[in-house]
Amino acid sequence: MGKIYRLQYEQVLNTSLDNAWTFFSRAENLEKITPSYMRFDVTSPETGKPVYAGQVITYVIHPVLGIPLNWMTEITHVVEGKYFVDEQRKGPYGLWHHQHHFEVVPEGVKMTDIVHYSLPLGLLGRIAHALFVQRQLRDIFAFRKNAVEHLLRKA
Repeated sequence: MGKIYRLQYEQVLNTSLDNAWTFFSRAENLEKITPSYMRFDVTSPETGKPVYAGQVITYVIHPVLGIPLNWMTEITHVVEGKYFVDEQRKGPYGLWHHQHHFEVVPEGVKMTDIVHYSLPLGLLGRIAHALFVQRQLRDIFAFRKNAVEHLLRKA
């Protein structure tokens, strides 16, 4: 396995814990918070249900030059209303471990994403990370931050 990178993003949402948890614990909502150029499509037949440990979610994404890429993650841990973890089983990364944490704060709900990931291909993976992967992940999370603020804003 190559170098392991770590991302951490925090965001306070002006919504209830129930609304935040319901939104993020349903795979079909991923399409709404992913940039359209990635043409993100959840292909799992089982949608419309909250996440559960052992759930496998499949997607097709087009992250680079419109080339389709199949991705499979498994929800490995769930503590309802507090956190869940998805781990890549098949896809572009050598390692993908994504923790989604939720905490009630006076302003609403603090959501924290912690991602540990690595790229395959040794030196080529490190070069790809420096040239575009790191920037693309930052851009995806920035897009997601804005999309989530809009979608979960209290009326």
